[in-house]
This record gives sequence, structure tokens and C-alpha cells, in this order.
Amino acid sequence: SIEMTAKDVAHLEAAANIIPLGTKIAVTFLPGEDFPMRVATARRVKELGFLPIPHISARRLTSREEFEDFLRQIQSEVGTDHAFVVAGDPAQPMGPYEDALAIIQTGLLAEYGIQRVGISGYPEGHADIGSEKLWQAKRDKRTALLDRGHDFAIVTQFGFEAEPILKWLEQVRSQGID
Repeated sequence: SIEMTAKDVAHLEAAANIIPLGTKIAVTFLPGEDFPMRVATARRVKELGFLPIPHISARRLTSREEFEDFLRQIQSEVGTDHAFVVAGDPAQPMGPYEDALAIIQTGLLAEYGIQRVGISGYPEGHADIGSEKLWQAKRDKRTALLDRGHDFAIVTQFGFEAEPILKWLEQVRSQGID
């Protein structure tokens, strides 16, 4: 998979002929990029023959209406059934959503055709979130996603050493998260 920002469209177009068709390409939800830019980027990803996976940053959403409008545009202009949901970097939510679980619990992802949801993994931990809280969040998100009929994947950043990731995979399985 590849991750890109809305500002990377020209780079994707230049590299498109060396990227296998159907490659999953995540479109990030960064500050300084607005919803029309994110939607246009996801649309271009699809036009080039790849699978767009729009990010949804819970703490960056200012309202339910903004969230629904984004989902509506993603469906009408892109038509993807994938999304990646994260809490996001702001320390305080800019609207009603504290974290990825809050987004999942709205039921709006399913309502707008999102079938496969990516959630964050953190195989090497997170500087601001304790280990038990991370594991509980994974268990809670798994339950909420399955209860709403979603397929899901735990997505991680790359790593430079295999051992921490292999150990983390054992922990994921021991937690009953499949």
C-alpha cells in the first residue's frame, strides 16, 4: 500500500505506470488540506486504477454534518467502500468525536457504503497512549466494527526491525483479535 496527501497527486500521476493496478492508496487527513482536496485526490486515485482509502480523523471533524458531507461526497464522487479511521493528532477534539471508536459507533460508515475499515495498530507502542489503553481500544473497535457488519484491518506504519512486529502479531492473536 501507499499513503499520500492531497498535495501528492502530480507525484502519483508520474509514478502511476510503475505501481500495480489495484494498489491500495491511503489519502491522509492532514491539516492544511480541505475536504474538496481530499475527495478530488481519492477520485484521482481511483481514476488511475488504484483503490482509494480515505482517512477519517475523528478529532479534526467539527460536526456530524461535516462528517456526513465528507462521506456523501466520497460515495458520490469516488465510490470506495474502504476507509481508515483514526483519532487524529489534535489533543482536543475540534468537534463531537473523541476517537476512532466514536466514529465507528455512529453507524455512518455503514450507512454510506464503507464496508472495510482500517484501524491503527502501533506495534511499537504510542508515546502518548499506554499499552493497556491501546489494547482495549483495539478490542473495543473490533467489537464495534463486527457488530455493525464491517470487515476490518489493523494498519500500521512501516518498521525497520521485524522482531517487534512479530511479537506484536503474537499479542494481537493472543488478545483474540483476528
